Amino acid sequence: MTRGVAFALVGLLALAGCAKNSDQALQGWVEANLIFVGPDDAGRVETLSVREGDKVTKGTPLFTVDPRLQEDAVKTAEASLLNARQSFDRAQALVKTAAGTQATLDTAIAALRTAEAQLATAKTQLARRSMASPVSGSVQDVYYRPGELVPAGRPIVSLLPPQNLKIRFFAPEGELTYIKYGQTVAVSCDGCGQGLTAKVSFIAGSAEYTPPVIYSLEERAKLVYLIEALPAEPEKFRVGQPVTVTLPERGQ
Repeated sequence: MTRGVAFALVGLLALAGCAKNSDQALQGWVEANLIFVGPDDAGRVETLSVREGDKVTKGTPLFTVDPRLQEDAVKTAEASLLNARQSFDRAQALVKTAAGTQATLDTAIAALRTAEAQLATAKTQLARRSMASPVSGSVQDVYYRPGELVPAGRPIVSLLPPQNLKIRFFAPEGELTYIKYGQTVAVSCDGCGQGLTAKVSFIAGSAEYTPPVIYSLEERAKLVYLIEALPAEPEKFRVGQPVTVTLPERGQ
C-alpha cells in the first residue's frame, strides 16, 4: 500500500467518524408545563400584584377579584345556619320533653349539617377571590389586568416553576436502541453556557407520524420519535428556545 493510499484511507475513516458524531446531534427546543391561576367564578380584576418576568415564591399574592357576590353569599349562608341552629335547638328541646318526635329532630340535624356545609363552601369561594402563588417560579404571562372582566375558568396569570421546564427533541428510529430513561444528554444553545445537560424523562412509544403500512427502507429511515429530557439547570434556558441535543457515544 502506498503512502498516498494510506493517507486517503485515514481521511475517509476520519470523515466517517465525524458523520457518526454529527448523527448524534439532534435539534430540539425548550418547552414548559405552565401553572395557570385564575378565579373559580367570573368577576372583575381589582388588583394585580405581579408582572411578566417577576420571580415569586409560594404564597406570594398574585391578584384579587371583586368579592361582593361571594361576600353576599357568605352572609346568606350565615343567616341560614343561624336559622338551622335555632330549629335544631327547638327540636332537641321538644324531644327531651316528649313533645316532639325523633323524626323532626333528625330533619333538623340534617338541615343544620347542610347549612354548615353551605357556609364552608361560601367562605372558600370568598377566600379564593384573593389568589396567592401555589408554587415558586416566575410569572410567564398576564392575561387580564385591573378593571377587566374574567370569565369563569379562565386564568389571570401563568406561572413557570423551574422543575416544569423540559427539553423536547426527535430521534430517528435507529437511535432509539441507544436512548434510555435517565440517560444524560448534552444540551447546547446560542448564548448558553458550556456543559449543560439533561436527563431523558420520556420516550414516545410510537412515531410522531405514520407512513404507509408497507414500509420501504427509505420510509423506515424517516420515522422519528419524541424524546423529553429534564435539564439539570433549568434556569439557564428560556421557553421556546431552540437547542441542540448531543447523545452520548454508543456504549456509554
